[in-house]
Amino acid sequence: MRSTFCLTILSAGALLIPCAPLFAQIDYRNLDDDRPTRVEDAYPVERYAFEALLPYRVDRQVDGTTIHSVVPELSYGLLRNTQFGLRLPVAVVDGPGSTRTGLSGIRVFGLYNFNTESRSLPALSLRLDGAFPVGSLAGDRARVAIKAIATRSWGKNRIHLNGAYGFGADGAAAAAEGLPRWWLGAAIDRTLFRQSTLVVGEIYLLHSVRGAATEVNATVGARYQWTPTTVFDLGVSRRLRAAAGPDIAVTVGISHAFAIPGLMPGRSSR
Repeated sequence: MRSTFCLTILSAGALLIPCAPLFAQIDYRNLDDDRPTRVEDAYPVERYAFEALLPYRVDRQVDGTTIHSVVPELSYGLLRNTQFGLRLPVAVVDGPGSTRTGLSGIRVFGLYNFNTESRSLPALSLRLDGAFPVGSLAGDRARVAIKAIATRSWGKNRIHLNGAYGFGADGAAAAAEGLPRWWLGAAIDRTLFRQSTLVVGEIYLLHSVRGAATEVNATVGARYQWTPTTVFDLGVSRRLRAAAGPDIAVTVGISHAFAIPGLMPGRSSR
């Protein structure tokens, strides 16, 4: 079991090998979904850029079950203000008397930023996600979700609002990276002075399936830009209601932005 899980991590890590350098970025300000907060900002990756992410999350639940997950993700800025992506979550569920390992579904998504932040309006985006029950820990439900995203800046601070609703039948949920019935969240972040570091805090409400208790959770985290194209993130989450939510969850991740010259119009493939 452990050897399989480690092999998956190493294979996913190959996604982070750079193919070609991108232009200089301040990628640490780009809040990605669950990296380290559930709330994300309204900005996609740059046009013709790839972004590979490799987060690890450990989630200790109220019933004593611990879920370890690695979620390799690859996004691509196919069009201006538009990105598409793929996630392949792998999980280990360590419950009382048993341990299970497997793929926790397949996630595909697209995000379109239809308004760049201006003096009168925030940055606004729509995101569409699809989750498919592929793998031994993927549950038995397919679901599609639509999310509205807004980001507003003032100085070194930004505020983000997210709201999502999922369509599809209720059933057994995926062990990791499942799409809930609905959720609402708000986050605020701040760029530290003369440092490539962002600190962020969020509160969100989440309802997984009809009839389940609504979760109220909080997260604090940070993103640090190690190089112009490589970012580390760390986050800690905790439930604010006794009825539902993670007893405690920790996320650690790395992301790397790169470009493939042959896919960039007007640039040499050398």
